[in-house]
Amino acid sequence: MVVLRDGMCPGLEEELLRQLRAADVKTVEDLVSSDIEELARRCSVSYKALFAIRRVLLAQHAAFPVSGADLYQELLSSTAILSTGIPRLDKLLDSGLYTGEITELCGGPGSGKSQVSALQRIRIFRAFDVYALLDVLHGLGGGLLQQASIGGGSVKALIVDSVSAVIAPLLGGKQSEGMSLMVQVAGVLKTLAKDFSVAVLVTNHVSRSASGEVQPGLGASWSHIPRTRVLLERADRGPLRRATLTKSSRQPCLLTEELDLQLWTRPESPPSGKRKLPDS
Repeated sequence: MVVLRDGMCPGLEEELLRQLRAADVKTVEDLVSSDIEELARRCSVSYKALFAIRRVLLAQHAAFPVSGADLYQELLSSTAILSTGIPRLDKLLDSGLYTGEITELCGGPGSGKSQVSALQRIRIFRAFDVYALLDVLHGLGGGLLQQASIGGGSVKALIVDSVSAVIAPLLGGKQSEGMSLMVQVAGVLKTLAKDFSVAVLVTNHVSRSASGEVQPGLGASWSHIPRTRVLLERADRGPLRRATLTKSSRQPCLLTEELDLQLWTRPESPPSGKRKLPDS
């Protein structure tokens, strides 16, 4: 909250500030949310003067209004759905990976996380600690994504395999440093997804709670970062994997599909279709 102070805007002087504080109006939020007519009466000041101050403070500190219809059209024009190459996994994800969002695949060793996240026409950056990962991500945001788009078509997917491998070692004893770096990674991934309209796919390990329940790694703070989460587990037979949707804003959770990684076929055409709207 921004505290009201002398000279913050024309007309907001020390005498008026004392009167406002006496009326328990101490911050910008307090002033702009007050009934100006009632506040002018209580402080014995000009209604017009208070109204003018309120307008200036709103212009300085309020969010710029954006039409919901404009945001919706922007979303339609920038969103694409990328096929994973596994039809049953696409079905679980409501058609595939959505650009502008973070999707997480979590599972134990050998569950198929890396195999599912492998795509054609990829450029690999090797980062073996969280600092190197942040350098790569900042480099992508600083121009590498635009250069890649100019040089060979549009970049639509960013894969981090695995995010837990570089963050988990920092969590525990020095909790504050590890948490801070984890939040930085999450923030950069969200920014890249939104600003460049790319689908971000991360892999994560799993752990077991005291009750034996399987849960994604990196704790509760990270659990809010991905928009969609799929848990991969080995099935009873060979190459089969059980995929369970554990978090989604579009599909009912706990939907399950069985995947055969040996029969995984890549899409023949570049997956870049927009989501179709139902006919009205």
